[in-house]
Amino acid sequence: MNTTRHWPQRAFILSRALSRAFSDTPSPTFPLKHVTRSNFESALVELRSHVRAADFVAIDMEMTGVTSAPWRESFEFDRFDIRYLKVKDSAEKFAVLQFGVCPFRWDSLKQSFIAHPHNFFVFARQEIPLDRTSYEFLCQTTSMDFLAKYQFDFNACIHEGISYLSRGQEDEARKRLISPKGDQLIHPSHNLRETTDLPLVRVADVLFTERMKKRLGEWRDDLLQNRVGGPQEEKVPDDLNQQFRTVFFKMRPALSLDGFTSHQLSLIRMVTRKHFKDLTYVCFNGESTSEELVVYTDSESDKARLMEEVKTDHQRRAEMKINAAVGFRHVIDLLSSENKLIVGHNCILDIAHVHSKFLAPLPSTAEEFVSCVNKYFPSIIDTKILLNADYTLQRKMKRSSTSLSSAFSLLCPEIAHGFTRNVLSYEPCVKVEVHVDEMRSSNWNSGAKHEAGYDAFMTGCVFAQACSHLGIDFQLHSPSENLTQNEKLQKHMNLLYLSWINGDIIDLRTGNRSAELSGSNMIRKPYRKILFKNILLLWGFPSKLKPSMIRDCICKTLGPTSVICTYGIDQTAVFVQFSKAELVSDFLNLKETLEQSNDAISHLHPLSQLLEGGNTHAASYETYKEICASPISKVLFADQAEAVGIKWKTELLPSDKEESHDNTRSHLESAMDSPQAVEKSKSRNTEDVVNDSSNKRFCDDIIDSFLKVEKIRRTTNL
Repeated sequence: MNTTRHWPQRAFILSRALSRAFSDTPSPTFPLKHVTRSNFESALVELRSHVRAADFVAIDMEMTGVTSAPWRESFEFDRFDIRYLKVKDSAEKFAVLQFGVCPFRWDSLKQSFIAHPHNFFVFARQEIPLDRTSYEFLCQTTSMDFLAKYQFDFNACIHEGISYLSRGQEDEARKRLISPKGDQLIHPSHNLRETTDLPLVRVADVLFTERMKKRLGEWRDDLLQNRVGGPQEEKVPDDLNQQFRTVFFKMRPALSLDGFTSHQLSLIRMVTRKHFKDLTYVCFNGESTSEELVVYTDSESDKARLMEEVKTDHQRRAEMKINAAVGFRHVIDLLSSENKLIVGHNCILDIAHVHSKFLAPLPSTAEEFVSCVNKYFPSIIDTKILLNADYTLQRKMKRSSTSLSSAFSLLCPEIAHGFTRNVLSYEPCVKVEVHVDEMRSSNWNSGAKHEAGYDAFMTGCVFAQACSHLGIDFQLHSPSENLTQNEKLQKHMNLLYLSWINGDIIDLRTGNRSAELSGSNMIRKPYRKILFKNILLLWGFPSKLKPSMIRDCICKTLGPTSVICTYGIDQTAVFVQFSKAELVSDFLNLKETLEQSNDAISHLHPLSQLLEGGNTHAASYETYKEICASPISKVLFADQAEAVGIKWKTELLPSDKEESHDNTRSHLESAMDSPQAVEKSKSRNTEDVVNDSSNKRFCDDIIDSFLKVEKIRRTTNL
């Protein structure tokens, strides 16, 4: 009985105990502020205060694709300048759909970072009329499918995404604003050719102008009659009168024109200018609509004042429209002006997109690129550099990939998975609390990976944890301390991986290639050193040939050790790396000779299989750069080379072009670089003769030709 009486109280106590026990249960979703056109202005004001107070800002992006063709992937045989050209191509051809910005501020009282993750939906539109018709971009099916897999909201992006103007586009718009046709920024359909009379070739136009002249004259006369107090004649409304409405504009009587076509309005404008000195045609643009007016002015000076007032209004509204069209670039300007440390993960492509979309067209060289980037963002950290800079971090990451999600799970398990680290663990742990609007949270379920705002948050957390491993103690961090001046970060700052595969690092301060820190390649598989002057580019060869078969063809001609390796670019092109630089020239000369010859030796030469079909092209490595630099993007490399305009089949090196025409046969002889190769060739062809008696005499001639070549070669060597 007593137990029953006290049960409600015990149940309440048990409920409170369970509530305390599970108070650390993660919140259902990660708090993330989504920003679209509808809340952009208020979000920008809020973001501005967070960035100004931040110690660093992490960024990330989601794009419509990465590579415009398979051969534009990053290859082992890509030179430093080629890698930049491939990054440039990607940033120019694909669009940014989401931009994540997450300011991090160290709170000394809470001994944790306060993060404010923002997820901006971005979609470029033509908000103001510029020279180009519309924006265009590519979509890579694998990237779009990847975004869809993670529930990317394409409708929100397209319908509510924030548009933008680059700095260059804004400058162009402002130049058009101060030009004689500047008000076309406000009203593109307004034809300003007021000094030219429209030809009245149609009877309807003649009748319409006469009616307008009469109607405007009557309205003007009524105004003057009312001014002197004369009697007003009551008018019977008709369809034409319904298109006119008397209003006041700038404290002057005016006639509002409604329901006319653009051609009719042009005729009214012409009638007003030619027949009424005290009437002025004005196109006035309000906040959301435009209005066509005929305004009465007392004098020429009053007309001049009116036109100046209208012009001022037009310029003010054009300024407002340009500022609104700048859109998301206001965020980029904010990050640049506050001079904060910008943190990204493997972010060379992100920075290239920032330059291409919001600053100016990407330059043709890496040196020019880094000069501009360093001007606007002087302090950038790539977390991938940090993960590869510390021996302890390298050992950790060696057991996993260096992707952002893997690094986040490995270095920040408490944040990523919402559990408390073992108290016996001596590894440093940086706490992070998330603030979004009125929500405060330090424990949550895993967020939406590959949503730019959450990825920016993960990037910032990885950076904070990596800093702890590098010996940066945030508990001693004061609000006045600037992370960009931290000595332990200085040697890692402004270094970005241009290619993780080869360890190519670009220094944003100089544009030069920077060497990785010693012992920093534990994570990545080491690659052999490549001498680009030893590389030959081949494309357009028969599709049945594989890279290994191409290597065999060349080795049979230039010797078994002449080729180090062949590397497939795609199904239509390969790189051939020779053991010596002069072998590139030898091959090009030999190919030219064989294609010009049409004798038995040429047809039975080991390279004939490679040259079959007559479409095989060969060139030095510099031609590869020329092809990669083109804005054209064909799926196959051979088609790309043709689209770029390469018509020749063999690009001879400059020092060899004159010799090629004077010593045609000598190149063929020098190609037989060893007695063993000649004997092997003779033996192989002799067997063919035995197997086909009908061609015996013909093949005897071939053998004699080979023997003569060998005799000449040996005499020359002696």
